Parts: sequence; structure tokens; C-alpha cells
Amino acid sequence: MDTAWHIEVHGIVQGVGFRPFVHRLATAIGIRGQVRNAGGHVVISATGPPASLEAFVSGLRTQPPSAARVRDVLVTPVPAEQQTSGFEIVASDVTPATGSEIPPDLATCADCLRELFDRANRRHRYPFINCTACGPRATIIGSLPYDRTRTSMRGFAMCPACATEYRDPSNRRFHAEPIACASCGPRLRWQAMTGETALRAASDAIAAGAVVAVKGLGGFHLVCDAINDEAVSRVRELKARAGKPLAVMVRDTITAGALAGLSDADRALLTAPSAPIVLAPRRHGVLSPGVCHGMPDIGLFLPYTPLHHLLLDALRRPLVVTSANHADSPMPTIEISGLAVDGVLTHDRPIVARYDDSVIRSFGRDSITIRRGRGLAPALLRLPAAAPPLVAVGAQLKSTFTLADGDRAVLGPHIGDLSDAETLQAYDQALDHLSHLQGIEPLHAAHDLHPGYLSTRLARRWPSRIAVQHHHAHVAAVAAEHRLQPPFLGVAYDGLGLGDDGTFWGGELLLASYGGYRRLGRFSRAPMPGGEAAVRRPARMALGYLLGGELSTGSVPGHLPGQEVIARMIARSVNCPDASSAGRLFDAAAALLGLCEVNGFEGEAATRLEQAAAGFPGAEPLAWRLERHDGLWVYDCVATLRHLLEAEADGEPVGRIAAAFHATIAAVTVLLCERAAAEHDVTQVCLAGGVFQNRLLATDVLARLSAAGFEPYIGERVPVNDAGISYGQAAVAAARLSHG
Repeated sequence: MDTAWHIEVHGIVQGVGFRPFVHRLATAIGIRGQVRNAGGHVVISATGPPASLEAFVSGLRTQPPSAARVRDVLVTPVPAEQQTSGFEIVASDVTPATGSEIPPDLATCADCLRELFDRANRRHRYPFINCTACGPRATIIGSLPYDRTRTSMRGFAMCPACATEYRDPSNRRFHAEPIACASCGPRLRWQAMTGETALRAASDAIAAGAVVAVKGLGGFHLVCDAINDEAVSRVRELKARAGKPLAVMVRDTITAGALAGLSDADRALLTAPSAPIVLAPRRHGVLSPGVCHGMPDIGLFLPYTPLHHLLLDALRRPLVVTSANHADSPMPTIEISGLAVDGVLTHDRPIVARYDDSVIRSFGRDSITIRRGRGLAPALLRLPAAAPPLVAVGAQLKSTFTLADGDRAVLGPHIGDLSDAETLQAYDQALDHLSHLQGIEPLHAAHDLHPGYLSTRLARRWPSRIAVQHHHAHVAAVAAEHRLQPPFLGVAYDGLGLGDDGTFWGGELLLASYGGYRRLGRFSRAPMPGGEAAVRRPARMALGYLLGGELSTGSVPGHLPGQEVIARMIARSVNCPDASSAGRLFDAAAALLGLCEVNGFEGEAATRLEQAAAGFPGAEPLAWRLERHDGLWVYDCVATLRHLLEAEADGEPVGRIAAAFHATIAAVTVLLCERAAAEHDVTQVCLAGGVFQNRLLATDVLARLSAAGFEPYIGERVPVNDAGISYGQAAVAAARLSHG
């Protein structure tokens, strides 16, 4: 006797070909009924023999499309209705979306790529080819459920050929909502030219050395020949980006391997549907020196849209592909303004949501996420405790927000540094859009302790606010990602964050739970002469440590600029806020070794220090001292800097000293954790903060902690830098609110 089941499938099940998959599975097993999108999930009415229904539900869980993520399958027996025949996809149920998971954009699949270059195919060289397995998703969705009418494709009526494919269960474009072709879909435009003529004109311009703005999935990019010195220099000039490396797009992993040292894991990342930028050790090759500007890593990615494939096929060379914005402002999505580019290759499909490219840094077999954007965001994360609807507004740099409701959290895409009205507007737009899609109306706001952060001021829109200390949020983000049960140790190394004592922290050892923390240890304090000026000019930090160190001081070498003026500032405590910061210590070491005079971008000095150290594996640590001070274990940073200067005076290679400095920080970290473990019997250790983007330091600390019997964790899906702060804030706020 037949049975009827009402089935709800939750997860990433819209925009990934899930309804066509359900149709094929049901037809193959002999299930009768229908499937539809509803809100943010999929609803199935299924009738058949009980054994067939069991097999059907098992298939839903174990055989979904590759881009789908099935989180829950809820089955409710219902009375069998009148005899039905066949199985069909029916119109969506337009109900408010709650618990929705938005599919990220997917790189062009192999089937579409074959068709793109098949002269006999009707979509030959069509730059917007897609199917249920690939193409735009998050960047075109205006509301849920996911149907063409609720995306930016609603203005493109399907031609008869596309409509036939859309309705054909045997076709891989069966219910592919962005389906299009040259007859009915979006078109390229270059000045007055359209279509293939526009593409050819843009390709010719790039080949001739032009800098061209190209409209992509989540915004405009600047594109140029990565071999052409003049073109690369112009990109840097347009972006006002003096030193930070530029991302390079290449045709395939063979080309990528010629430009960078790649592991098998790196190649898997490059070819994944998310198609992130992968930061890997660069090889010396054909690229313009201006691409990496002397930095040790190169950011590589593969073409992820049909348009990218067509451009690389025409040009047959690596291309700089970087967001078309100034410094850390948001990438434009509608038009190019304020950038003197040589031309604009645009198209008429609107971008609903801005998504910059994701960035992942290779650690060899492992990797960490630097920036969550296109292909990775938005994605569901779990919280350690159920929370009422809330928003965590993040920090000032690398701004993101997290929306939470119950035990689920959605970490929004990278937006940029909250430093101007343009970025604030982009932040507001992204927050409003994702709140609408998720059906979350926040009742509470979690924010940083720093009253001057623009994000803290944003939180004042909500009457109920939870202030979360910066480094506690860093540590909580790692713990929540790995679903750790408290207590855990948190090693938080970054540039600066306001501590609960009103001073700047950044080299911290915490004993933490999600709801609270206790500070157990720290790096010694030093004045930052000139405040922000000391962040830009590492020599000021070197002088701060040597002339005004908390526990000891040292002799000052003669090559540091501005010594007399800065010495007076330190002596008189004029604009010299104290900081216990690991990031500032790395700056000081780089300055003393002559590696960096000016931080042209955040972390440049530390990156150059890491680069210098790379050629000297196994270096022994420099001198250091750990002492008890006001109930805390305090690492005397100046003792290490004094030994660094002695080694330099003795003629030791700068690289070997840099490697020894890294080994010192790793050894100090392990000893701090051992002291804490002896006192509190804790073995779980969370490594957090932007300093742990340093491959050499992070891998060494992880290895040393494991060897010492600890269970170390580092952020993988969630950035360890400030882009992960909002998720940590959400975890802390959820824990506090759940306990009243």
C-alpha cells in the first residue's frame, strides 16, 4: 500500500540544481508527487511504497548535487491524496524566508566550458553561459524563493530554445534560473559596440597595454597584461596601491604552477567551484616585478566566468585582475567613476549584491581564509549557544557583519575598511540585503569595546547592545568554528585592539569561555610615538621599545630616523599610547633589520620579515625572558630586540636573525601556554589574530604546541584577521544572552 510523506529539505538547496535532482531521483525510484521552492528551503510531496520512500529520502541525503549542502531532511507522514501520476516541479511557495542558506556564485563548470568553445554549439563564445551546476547565484538574488523573477535575470525573457531546455527534465538546464543565450540573455558592451565585437575590442586594448575595467559577477575589476610593466604600474597608480601584491588570473593550474610553488591542496583550491585567489610562494618568472612588488607570495586564481575564459583564450597571457577601487573602498557595481581607465567592458545584467573575490593563504597541505567573498560567502556557521536575532557589527578594518538567530550565524561578505561614507553605505546595503534574505530582524547588536570605531557607532541603532573585547572575539571565532567546549586558551596576536583596562592590547594569552575570559599573559608594553604614525613607520615602534620599554630598555642603533624628536616624545609621554602588541613588535624587528621603513599597507613590515626568514629553517631562538608582573606572565620583548641588534652587529645574516625572531615568538607562545596549562589544566589552544596569517609563525606554533601535548586550532573557514571578528562577537553575544 502506498504512503504519502511531506518532506522539507534545508541547507543550500536553492540555486544548485536541487529541484531537478529531486525530479530525476523521484522518477528513477518511481515516486509520485511534486517539488517546489518555499522560502529558503525545498518542499516535497512524495507518494509511493514505504521502501521506495525510504530509498528516496536516503538519496536526498547522500546523492545531492555537488554544490548543494543538505543540513536537515524533515519527514512528516500525511494522508495519501487521490491517485497522482508522475512527478513534477511546481511553482514556488512565496513565504517569508527563515533559516535560508544562500548559494554562493559557482565557477563555470566543465560542461559549460566545453560548450563555450564548441563551434557547433548554439552558445559558442557566449560570455554568460551557465547551467544548474554553475554561474551567478548570490550576486543576482533579490529575494527568496530562488526563481528567475526574483533575480536580476527577470528582465531577460527566455527565447523558445532556452524555454524548451528549461522545461526538459533530461536537460542539465532544467530549471536553471539564469539560463540565457545570445538571442535572449545579457550582452557585453564596449563603447558603442556589443557582443563579440565588444569582446574583441577589449581584448585588443589589453593586448596593446591598456588598463580596462571589466564588469564581473560581484563588481568591476581592473584588468591588464600582467607581463607589461607600464600597464601594471598604471593599475597601481589608479588604485593608489603602492606595495600590496596584485592578484593574477591564469588559464590553468599548469600556468599557476609555473608562477608559484603549489601543493596538491592548493591546486584543489584553485579548481574548486568557489575559485578563490590562492596566496602561495611565488616563483621568479615572466610577470612584471610590479605585480608582487618584492612580496614573497603571489595571489593566483583561475577564470571563474565564461567572460574570463574568453579573455584569457584571446590574450594567452597572465592577467592582473583586481577590484576597480581605491585602496580599501568598496568595489563598484554599477559604473566606473573616478578611475581614468582606457575603456570599460560592461554588460546589462545588474549586480544585486557586491561580492569581492575570496582570498585563501596556502600553508602547504592546509590553508587559512584571509577574505570571505565571492564563492565562499554567504555561508552558514554554527554558534555555541542559541541566540535571539542579533547582528554583530565587526571591527574597523576588514569590515564584515554577522547575522544570527538561534544557533545559526551567517558571516557576511568582506566589505572593506570602515573609514569613509562610501564604505559605510556599502556596509548598510549589504546588511539590509542579507537581513532581508535571511529573514532576520536583529533585536541586539554586538560590537567592539573601542568607542571610536565606526562599527561601534553603527551599533547604537539598536537599543540592546553587547560590548565584546576585541581579542576575546578573535579567540571565540576560532573556538566557535571548531565547535570547542570551554574552557580553552586563546593566543591572540594582532596589531591593536582596545583592552578592558583602557590600553591597547595585541599580544595576549586568555583563559576563555564564550561568555567571558581572564587575561593570563601578554607581551610587554611599549609606547607608540605619534599613535597611528607609529603603525605606518615601524622605526618609531623600534624606538618605543628601546627607549620606553615596560620591563627594560636597550641601546639605540644610529640608523633609525627621527631619534631625537621621538626620544623627547617618549620621555615626555606626548602622544605615546602604550600597547602590548605582537604586530607592533614584528614592525620593530623589521625596522631594526632594515627591512621596512614605511608600512605601505597593513602588515607589510611583518610580511617582509617573514620573507627574509624563509631561507633559514630551523633557526634557534633569540634571547627572551618571561616574568611575573601584576599577576600576569609578561614576555619582555626588549630582551629579544637587544639580542637581535647584537646579532646584527656581529654580522649575522639578516635572514637568519629574522628566522630566529620567528622561532623566539613561537617558543614564547608555547611556554606561555605551558604555564597556563599547569595552573588551569587546559589543553585546547586557539590561535587568533592577524599575526597568525604569517605562514612561518603559524605552522611553527601549531607544530610546537602539538609536540607539547596541546590541541591547537586556528581559523580555517573564518578569517583569523579582523574579518572574523564579527563572528566571534556573535558567539560571545549568543552565550551571554542565552544565560540571561
